[in-house]
Amino acid sequence: MTALRDLYPMPGIDPHWHVPNEFDSVFDWRFDEGRTTLMHLYQKGKDMQWDAVDRIDWELDLDPENPMEMPDEAVSIYGSDIWNKMNKAERIELRRHTQAWNISQFLQGEQAALLAASKIVQAVPDLDAKFYAATQVMDEARHVEAYRKLLGKFGVAYPMTDPLQRLVNDALSDSRWDVTYLAMQVVIEGLALAAFGTIRDLAQNPLARMVNAYVMEDEARHVAFGRLSLRDYYPQLTQKERDEREEFLVEACYLMRDRMTQSKEIYQVLGLPEKECQEFTENSDIVKLYRTMLFQRIVPIVKDIGLWGPKIQRAYEDMGVLHFAELDPQALQDEDERIAREIDGDRTGQVDAAKARRDYIHAVAAEGAAGAAE
Repeated sequence: MTALRDLYPMPGIDPHWHVPNEFDSVFDWRFDEGRTTLMHLYQKGKDMQWDAVDRIDWELDLDPENPMEMPDEAVSIYGSDIWNKMNKAERIELRRHTQAWNISQFLQGEQAALLAASKIVQAVPDLDAKFYAATQVMDEARHVEAYRKLLGKFGVAYPMTDPLQRLVNDALSDSRWDVTYLAMQVVIEGLALAAFGTIRDLAQNPLARMVNAYVMEDEARHVAFGRLSLRDYYPQLTQKERDEREEFLVEACYLMRDRMTQSKEIYQVLGLPEKECQEFTENSDIVKLYRTMLFQRIVPIVKDIGLWGPKIQRAYEDMGVLHFAELDPQALQDEDERIAREIDGDRTGQVDAAKARRDYIHAVAAEGAAGAAE
């Protein structure tokens, strides 16, 4: 299998990224029964493990003209003069690169989450949190596997964007275990859920829908893990310590909002006028709406964990996302799980129908062979 690094359309990408960090590995000698909420989540994490090889139908392929069969409105420069002047072949190539860029960021983020979850296992002081984080390590490895297979079908891939790399670096290098939670479990995972949901709900390609729906089923639990852990921890901090977390959170949210449309590499690779494309993207109504919708998973979590001071609320009001505070995180998680089961059911029906058809053909063939022998 071709290494994804060999599919990057730009040279000089290092094969490894080293993030120095310093934190304590904490043993919990209490071995108590743990918090009921986290132990239930741990049991759920065990029960809902799945195999990316078996659960996903990798014989399905992507559409050569529109890989995930997304609406053209999902292209950031759709409706611009540049888009309108493109011929069919140029639009096909732009769709492929745009969608590959998105899946590349999902893949990069999942590897970051893999490392963050393994750090949480070591650094978090409570055994019940270590138990659940251990299931998340396996989840994230599976997600990297799944997005790696999906991205290989595009024939092109992109490295991690600078803004995402900055936030991941902060999450992994900070010695405070709760900051790793805050950056990964709340901000990055929360934004990822919204971005995955866009593809799950808009893509017509069954493979793309399948991969994103199944990953979302896990990610919803990961966000719940961050919410439950931090909701117990933050009331114990001083106001100064909570203010520091809010400061970090505001910066992280602005950073991630901007990175979700940072696709200048695509314009460079395809020879498009970078400045004009970026100006259109920044002012596009569809991009502004997309950036707003990305925060529907984060805002109610932030409110629930108690980081809800004036600075946070002003930032969310400035972004136009404060109204998401009224959403129910548990209801969103339940819906993610329902849709994954629904896709499982659809696939099971298709598999059963295909098997019934094969059995019928074999039976008819056998009957015909028996008649010929007579």
